[in-house]
Amino acid sequence: MRPDIKICGLKTPEAVDRAVERGATHIGFIFFAKSTRNIEPDIAGMLADRVRGRTKIVAVTVDADADDLDEIIALLRPDILQFHGHESPERLLTVKAMTGLPIMKAFSIREPDDLRRIEPYIGIADRFLFDAKPPIGSDLPGGNGVTFDWSLLRSLDESVNYMLSGGLNKDNIADALSETGARGIDISSGVESAPGIKDLQMMDDFFAAVAEASRRAPVSGSVK
Repeated sequence: MRPDIKICGLKTPEAVDRAVERGATHIGFIFFAKSTRNIEPDIAGMLADRVRGRTKIVAVTVDADADDLDEIIALLRPDILQFHGHESPERLLTVKAMTGLPIMKAFSIREPDDLRRIEPYIGIADRFLFDAKPPIGSDLPGGNGVTFDWSLLRSLDESVNYMLSGGLNKDNIADALSETGARGIDISSGVESAPGIKDLQMMDDFFAAVAEASRRAPVSGSVK
């Protein structure tokens, strides 16, 4: 069965439309000023309205304060909140109680100990996202186009619901799915012709590669 597919860092109507036409189960809008994929909440809301109800809309933030998060939620009306910073379990509990929205918590992975950091968030985060640790000198917590050792995920309990991210593209997605059995995948730079610029042909090629990989090596079930 094909995994959930999240196309992240969308900024144009054409990219949003193509992602959903090709079957993206999730689309992500990034609210982080240092990112080339940063977008204003009102513009993201207009883009989301094009496909609302046809895909899950994800708001991606990095240590956003309460006022910024309130504005994003009001203007985007996301289905899921993704946190890619240093948010504590207590912070996420507070946000869940106030918004009633599902939460995805991202973690950067390089070594086995990095996976142990998810333990306090189990039962709080509705889903995890595992990305590669950023290269030295990068200001971005994700979207750097680098992979990590996927074999590290073999130690996870099967009940851990996660999306795989970090350096995925049409050429390595079959290996990634075969190695991890991931039930969800997240891609941004792997379908870009330049930082922050989504390439429609690259998106088409990626979806085709996922479909082919899923036929040859089905992943371990679907998730909500």
